[in-house]
Amino acid sequence: MGGPEVEIIPYGARAILLNWPQKIDENTLFQVLNAKKLLSDYYIKQKVYINSAYNSILINYISTINNIYDEILTISELILANNPSESNTFNSLEIPVCYEEKFGIDLQRISDRNNLSVKEIIQLHSSAYYRVYFIGFLPGFLYLGGLDKKLSCPRLETPRQSIPAGSVAIGGDQTGIYPKSSPGGWNIIGRSPVPLFDIKNNPPTVARAGDLIRFVPIDHHQFLDIDARIKAGEYKLQIKPGND
Repeated sequence: MGGPEVEIIPYGARAILLNWPQKIDENTLFQVLNAKKLLSDYYIKQKVYINSAYNSILINYISTINNIYDEILTISELILANNPSESNTFNSLEIPVCYEEKFGIDLQRISDRNNLSVKEIIQLHSSAYYRVYFIGFLPGFLYLGGLDKKLSCPRLETPRQSIPAGSVAIGGDQTGIYPKSSPGGWNIIGRSPVPLFDIKNNPPTVARAGDLIRFVPIDHHQFLDIDARIKAGEYKLQIKPGND
């Protein structure tokens, strides 16, 4: 149910799943985010948990849904009645990244595999705008779309036990940033001194799904300077409102 673009189905007795076509593109993303906003507004007085991914939304209820197919019909009508010309407003962020060898420990691996110089990799990676598709698998981990196909590189066969916080990486056709130290199998190409997740902030992440990210190359001296300014409370990330 739900029209030609989205399928709405039960997901157990306490959840409903909305599925869009299995492709990663901005049109699908905007449909997902628009539906998520509609659902969040609709359920504002009810305790439900709404989570989105590339092509889906999962609505988790705290108790068994009395008539799940009536609920699905309501959701379907809500989404179909929405004016598709209305859209959310997203921010544009510039995140400083040091691509030097000290931090970009897999740059040479990508260079050898993709027949690109390290300089070309940095230029390609930092010249694009990336759309935030969703946030996970760690709190604050930004899954970004828009990676140049020339930079695509498989994940490591054996993941590392610890990736430093702020590491910028490539995994397959995606790029992302590790918000905290954790295990990981993506190819590390640089590091940002800017913290992307802080539980004390509201919201705790610097970006949200739909926002645009651009990486700005910095050298090691600039990295240390920004890090010191952050610790002193004197640094502010460049965030511009708007969709483009």
